[in-house]
Amino acid sequence: MFKETVAFIRKQFNAPEAFIPLHEPRFVGKEKEYVMDAIDSTFVSSVGAYVDKFENELALKTGAKYAVATSNGTSALHIALLMAGVKPNDEVITQPLTFVATANAITYANANCIFLDVDRDTMGLSPTKLRVFLESNAEVRDGEAYNKKTGAKLAACMPMHTFGFPCRIDEIVDICDEFNIPVVEDAAESLGSSYKGKHTGTFGKLGVYSFNGNKTITCGGGGAIVTDDKKLAKLAKHITTTAKVSHTWEYKHDMIGYNYRMPNLNAALACAQLEQLDAYVKNKRELALIYSEFFKEKSFDFAIEGPDSYANYWLMAVVLKDGEQRNDFLKFTNEQNVMTRPIWRLMHTLEMFKNCQVEDVTNAEWLEERVVNIPSSVRVEAL
Repeated sequence: MFKETVAFIRKQFNAPEAFIPLHEPRFVGKEKEYVMDAIDSTFVSSVGAYVDKFENELALKTGAKYAVATSNGTSALHIALLMAGVKPNDEVITQPLTFVATANAITYANANCIFLDVDRDTMGLSPTKLRVFLESNAEVRDGEAYNKKTGAKLAACMPMHTFGFPCRIDEIVDICDEFNIPVVEDAAESLGSSYKGKHTGTFGKLGVYSFNGNKTITCGGGGAIVTDDKKLAKLAKHITTTAKVSHTWEYKHDMIGYNYRMPNLNAALACAQLEQLDAYVKNKRELALIYSEFFKEKSFDFAIEGPDSYANYWLMAVVLKDGEQRNDFLKFTNEQNVMTRPIWRLMHTLEMFKNCQVEDVTNAEWLEERVVNIPSSVRVEAL
């Protein structure tokens, strides 16, 4: 069965013998033209026409009013948390089944993670578990929510759209609104995904995207914050540019700032990639359909989008029957030069987060034992 799967994957990527990576970037548009134009302009750092162009076009693409480009997705998460009002010793609710950047960014803000379970079908934060936690542990005082067990402020909730599959984000936002907890969406993996007709990343107070080398579109590094709040967008741009007060020659900084802005060179690449987003997502969704038909006849499942969801299928995933089968599958495929990888280790099991509050995470544990990502790149021949 594993041998047949490898052969099928190789057929989809027209690679009978070559190594097949998990997700590699594609540059089939105006990337070189725009990058050379940025070089010729001499504006190659964090100021330049392509930065402004990318922010404007990303806002249009997602339906957000404002976008702020950053150096990477993690820096965007960090700033978004600060914009949401997270302060030292506050607590941020998130999920244990996520890439480590989610939890790292919370720590950068000197806050503490609270890990709640995910839903098995979306692999994202469970609104049911969120409500149970808040009704049991939260109390609202003077318009702010506090954890009755620790006394700390519940300053934000950061759900993550795992592998580009939208979580039940509208329910999460509604629940958090009841407790006056702002939502910061970790949409790092879900550019091009939507839920109930609305782009992921635009449901909460702020949303974040990543343009790392392995994302659906990439500019090498890069991230962005989106929001409908003009004041927050302006402040985010200010502090990601070292909080320098605008002046022709004076160096005056009016608050702690961060050197987190996206360079113009990267933005030039990002602009060209953004032009390809719709075609890339269409391509990946076609591959997902091909995979889903193939795996219907196998002893493990292919992860698909849920009702009301339009997923970008950033990383496609299969769910094995148990940990033993998962390990056998990982070993065989990688030995055959077809790259596969397990889902992330749960955050609360990592040394740096082991003291964080964690509730029942049965679903996350079940998924951690079984989920494997398989090659998910855009197929150039099918563009």
